Amino acid sequence: MPSFDVSRSRFRLTDEHLIVLSELAAGRPVDEEFAAARKEVEDSGLVTADGRLLHALLPLVQTFLAPGVVISLEAGGRQGKLQHGMLIGEEHVVAHEAWPGEAEAEYSLVEPKTLVWKLADMVNLRQSPAARGTALTAVETTVAGVEAALAALEAASGPGRSAEDERAAVRRALAAGGALAEPALSLLAELVSELRCSWRMTAAWHGRQDGREGVEGRGFAVWDCGPLGYWLRELPEEPLPAERLTPASPFRLVRTDAKTIWTLITDLLPDADEVR
Repeated sequence: MPSFDVSRSRFRLTDEHLIVLSELAAGRPVDEEFAAARKEVEDSGLVTADGRLLHALLPLVQTFLAPGVVISLEAGGRQGKLQHGMLIGEEHVVAHEAWPGEAEAEYSLVEPKTLVWKLADMVNLRQSPAARGTALTAVETTVAGVEAALAALEAASGPGRSAEDERAAVRRALAAGGALAEPALSLLAELVSELRCSWRMTAAWHGRQDGREGVEGRGFAVWDCGPLGYWLRELPEEPLPAERLTPASPFRLVRTDAKTIWTLITDLLPDADEVR
């Protein structure tokens, strides 16, 4: 069921709820397949029986219908993948954050001057004490090698399995590929084993490309490896169309820090003259 907190302009909605609200706000009929979602938004008090939206919902829905910039954040960890993001409109900024195992995401209005802080909070960016030292500051392999290591980590996780079991399984998977030698092999095995989450953040907007109007964008990706700190995924470079990614594509991680990531988040946002 959808729910809301008017005091903080927060709403918990599924994709289906948002579709219903958008159709009603645009004055269009709601398809029968969304009848259950419409009943839920009516029962929760977000919509009246004659289709009028709660006044507090209007900034959210208006921004959803006509965003100037769309920021997508895909985070993956031991609890699976989560989709977060932000919509930047002419007057309002709306953030949405998912929760593991829940169909609803939380949508909230964000003060535009604090949107970089909000994005940093979404990835749990922390200026923590110095991370543990590593033999290398960069490591490179292939997409296939990393996928095999992550699959081995997942298979080795669970009740009765220790961190040593996970680390050994990851190391075997990386060694089997034959693409890594020491000290890169040990480093990447440690990074995968300590991986808290990996995330990628992209921004898209209408701009000009090669003299023609089109969708512009940029992005970057990070591994949060806990005691081993933050690592920027330089390759594959974001934003990367899925069809250009192959098992043999190079995969490169470079050590970074919270200050650099903050700058990358700031630089992700387009300047006013970039948006059409």
